[in-house]
Amino acid sequence: MVIAETPRLCIRHLTAADAAFTCQLLNDPAFIAHIADRGVRTELDAMHYLAEGPIKSYQQHGYGLFLVEDNANHIPLGFCGLLYRDFLQETDIGFAFMPQFRGQGYAYEAAAAVMHFGYGKLKLKRIVGLTSAGNMASVKILQRLGLRFEKMVQMQPSAEYVQLYA
Repeated sequence: MVIAETPRLCIRHLTAADAAFTCQLLNDPAFIAHIADRGVRTELDAMHYLAEGPIKSYQQHGYGLFLVEDNANHIPLGFCGLLYRDFLQETDIGFAFMPQFRGQGYAYEAAAAVMHFGYGKLKLKRIVGLTSAGNMASVKILQRLGLRFEKMVQMQPSAEYVQLYA
């Protein structure tokens, strides 16, 4: 299911057919460093991650992480989506792109379209952005989206603090 399109991008629900790309993206060193090591090492792991993560979230919340692909040739570029964070009782905009697609405006373009979907179609009242303090590329995108630093939060009691933008 397509949730948004821009002149360059198609943003759609992830499916089991996206397992190979999911495995690649989740094992990108920058993803592991700035987001998390999800422990996904094989396509089978990726299928389980998709079923228990994004696909389950679509059913529970009506949104989740989405696949971002090039509109012209449908090459997957990365993920962008909305994640409900139980510990915050809020919805977080998240994005991650393969190294060769960074620095080309795709993350901002996709995030702007996903936020429009969240506010317009889903009628969300507030969307926040979470990022590690050292991830300046994500901070710049969040600021460009109009979000401003609000506070530091922990995603889990034993976890490092991350920045919350709103």
